Amino acid sequence: MDSNQSPGSSESALPVLLQGRFAGRAEFAELIRRAFAAAAAQGWREIILCDASFEDWPLGERVVAQALNDWSKSGRKLTMLAQNYDEVIRRHARFVTWRRTWSHIVECRGCASAAAGDLPSAFWGPAWVFERLDLVHSTGIAGSEAARRIALKERLAEKLLKSSPAFAATTLGI
Repeated sequence: MDSNQSPGSSESALPVLLQGRFAGRAEFAELIRRAFAAAAAQGWREIILCDASFEDWPLGERVVAQALNDWSKSGRKLTMLAQNYDEVIRRHARFVTWRRTWSHIVECRGCASAAAGDLPSAFWGPAWVFERLDLVHSTGIAGSEAARRIALKERLAEKLLKSSPAFAATTLGI
């Protein structure tokens, strides 16, 4: 916290989003937590997430589920793109439950034919984005520059065009 902010100030309640490079799994996970908190606090209308499997994203954490609940309102849309969602189902039970509840604002797309390296590992929001450039070391770059946001959204839109519906909110049994 900045020394000029008191613990009760409204500025301290808004998450600070990184502008620049990040490195390591812990910093990557914190980036995601802060991004969802910022989306809720700032009322972002759209979020796009992309990763081959989301296995190392902190989607199942209580703080992420709470931020998603805070963000979820009418007129919001979350789009996810993955090669497959097996790891999401296996590792992120809270997220799976949240997704089921909010299925009307969540669109999950799959690109099973894509190689894992063909899908970016990225978080796109209207005010800020990040992209993980090295999955092994969880390094990448984040920022709010318009050119970065536009370029990433265009790349994600291209991948989404080649995808199909995946990760159904409910499954029907016989």
